[in-house]
Amino acid sequence: MSQPKKSVLFVCLGNICRSPIAEAVFVKQLKAAGKYDDWIVDSAAIGSWHVGKNPDRRAISVLTKHQVPTNHKARQVKKADFSEFDYIFGMDDDNIDDLKSMAPASFKAKIEMLSRYDADIDADRTIRDPYYDSGEEGFEKCYQQCVRCCTTFLQRIG
Repeated sequence: MSQPKKSVLFVCLGNICRSPIAEAVFVKQLKAAGKYDDWIVDSAAIGSWHVGKNPDRRAISVLTKHQVPTNHKARQVKKADFSEFDYIFGMDDDNIDDLKSMAPASFKAKIEMLSRYDADIDADRTIRDPYYDSGEEGFEKCYQQCVRCCTTFLQRIG
């Protein structure tokens, strides 16, 4: 009998910058490790502003530069996510506060900051939202943080 799949949901404010980058990075790492079939991976937004849209063009550009495919369409967090996912990762303190206030009375998901798994002890404890940046620099920093965090998370939970 096969083990039940593990599951993770990455969450940011609009689901077009940080969380789709984290989702794509983690999917690529799972495939490389031969563990993709053991997981359910998704990302979602706190707010509904971008529902149905592709990730930000700068997020796609950074992912493409690193040969990380994505085909995500933004969606909003729903109550069922708190019972369907094992882990829900927010990108900053506001995301965590919002997730905790959205959560139903009982749920199974562990709500944590993704940066909790950053192996770089000098790294920012927040994955800053690069949406209002003029270029790709913030998206590249976000990508690098997501690589480190997802690598450590997969090593620990795998």
